[in-house]
Amino acid sequence: QVQLVESGGGLVQAGGSLRLSCTFSGSTFSLFVMAWHRQAPGAQRELVAALYNAHSTYYADSVKARFTISRDDARNTVYLQMSSLKPEDTGVYYCAAKLRTTKDYPYWGQGTQVTVSS
Repeated sequence: QVQLVESGGGLVQAGGSLRLSCTFSGSTFSLFVMAWHRQAPGAQRELVAALYNAHSTYYADSVKARFTISRDDARNTVYLQMSSLKPEDTGVYYCAAKLRTTKDYPYWGQGTQVTVSS
């Protein structure tokens, strides 16, 4: 059974940086597309960034040029480096995983809170 455990959230001032980590276990990490979603207070969960393979990534318009998703297959870990943080980046950030052949993300972490103060 795939398990995802996030870490690295916290409180940061606007303009600051944070790096989120997500450790994967229970299957072959390299077979999975990894992604970060977030849910702001009162809003729906949204896809922030996804890493399909070494040369294919997705970023929401709101985070382009500020966030970077990456993975370390040797450590079974995916990262989200967040810089130039804004108060609107506040929310719970969730790591998610799916096989390349599926549309939806069936595997989710428990989430980590990111709060950006103005």
